[in-house]
Amino acid sequence: MAELTLERVRADIADLLYVEPHEVSDSENLFDAGLDSVRLIGLLDRWRAHAAAVGFAELAERPTLTAWWELLRTDRG
Repeated sequence: MAELTLERVRADIADLLYVEPHEVSDSENLFDAGLDSVRLIGLLDRWRAHAAAVGFAELAERPTLTAWWELLRTDRG
């Protein structure tokens, strides 16, 4: 299983938004970019396969790549 990296997180988000990874802004509100709660649940499922333990509410409160990566990175110790 591949390690959960910032690049992997960016690529996963891009996949669900149907854009290229370089098009995912670090600071844009991902819900404004087209992400919705169903897709967020899908992302959580992907990331939990990498032992991430962050919750839906934590991510929904701060929907930017930068904030999510901080939560995911911190969660991984």
